[in-house]
Amino acid sequence: YVHLVAEAMRRAFADRAEHLGDPDFNLDMPLDKLLSKDFAKKRFENLDMSKASTSDPAQFGHPYDGENTTHFSVVDKDGNAISMTYTLENSYGVKMGSEKLGFIFNNEMGDFNPVPGKTTSTGQIGSNPNLVAPEKRMLSSMTPTIVAKDGKPYLVIGSPGGRTIINTVFQTVLNVLAYDMRIDRAIEAMKIHHQWLPDRILYERNLLSPDTRDALEKMGHTLTPTTTIGVLMGITYDASKKLYTGAADSSSEDGGARGY
Repeated sequence: YVHLVAEAMRRAFADRAEHLGDPDFNLDMPLDKLLSKDFAKKRFENLDMSKASTSDPAQFGHPYDGENTTHFSVVDKDGNAISMTYTLENSYGVKMGSEKLGFIFNNEMGDFNPVPGKTTSTGQIGSNPNLVAPEKRMLSSMTPTIVAKDGKPYLVIGSPGGRTIINTVFQTVLNVLAYDMRIDRAIEAMKIHHQWLPDRILYERNLLSPDTRDALEKMGHTLTPTTTIGVLMGITYDASKKLYTGAADSSSEDGGARGY
């Protein structure tokens, strides 16, 4: 499971770096192709279930992200849902704000690709779609998500976590939809992160078993431990029981689930 998910992440982040950036500056982004099942099948033609792929720094990857991001999910009594992620990038943004507007300014400029054409094995990317330019928005990892069922919100989910956000949300959605986990269990389940470059699997040290780590290393994966990945806040709705269930990641010091 970890090998397959990591290889999916590797390919998705490579495609992201090659093609995605501010759509006002990238009019030819192949979104239909990237979202198609035929393209997904093609990307997995070179997948070896017994061996890790190699991330080539001469190709594509993903830039640096800060981790000072917040997420909340809300559903009201009428079923209207909000999944909201907002960020300052690094602590207190640029450490300036507007008294008139009432918020602190972020320092998201670090999310642009810094040097044209320079891509390194440590994760610095130089592909064209996300290079800095006047009036251009930088690529973000924020992934607020609402999954609908029969036209109504079924799963509302999101997380902070810088570059890990996409994969954190992806795995939680997978846990709920594919493995039928209750939202709190889906949030607390083991998470990994692979972003193509650096070529490594980031894993939660207390949740990935030693025998699984050994098996992955024998496949050629490089593993890097971390304490936690993501701080998820989610809600699911059971239409048959007319029941909302909310859950907050236990790693959040000030997070929680509340009903009114």
